[in-house]
Amino acid sequence: MLYLYGLTIAAGLANAIQPGQNATLAKSLTLPITAGLITLLVSTTVLLVGGLATGKLEVPTVQQVAAVPWWAWLGGFLSALVILAQLFASPAIGAASFLGIIVTVGVLASIVLDHYGWVGFQEHPASAWRILGAVLMIGGVALVALF
Repeated sequence: MLYLYGLTIAAGLANAIQPGQNATLAKSLTLPITAGLITLLVSTTVLLVGGLATGKLEVPTVQQVAAVPWWAWLGGFLSALVILAQLFASPAIGAASFLGIIVTVGVLASIVLDHYGWVGFQEHPASAWRILGAVLMIGGVALVALF
């Protein structure tokens, strides 16, 4: 279980670094959408190679595909949205503001998702402490963005 925290920390670092990399790729090529496609191609290749190397890559059955809720298929759309924000918004507003907004909005949305048990999450009530934490994050992001 401890390795999952390490993986999450690595993802947090990647989340801070990746917008600059993707925006630089877009600027260097002068083709932002092409840069986004290249980013997704590299991601797909890494997942493909990793899945093959670990023996964890399998083709789902028709029954497995049919059992997936309609909204679960939209994750790729949301990934593309994140990449587009990295390409266009992060260079304009800066790394700290960009990541602060992404993380804070993510926490706010997560509190709602947890509270109602939406999109596959277990219900976890939106306590006053969780809401206070989110409010404090909004204040923190405002300070980072303003100064």
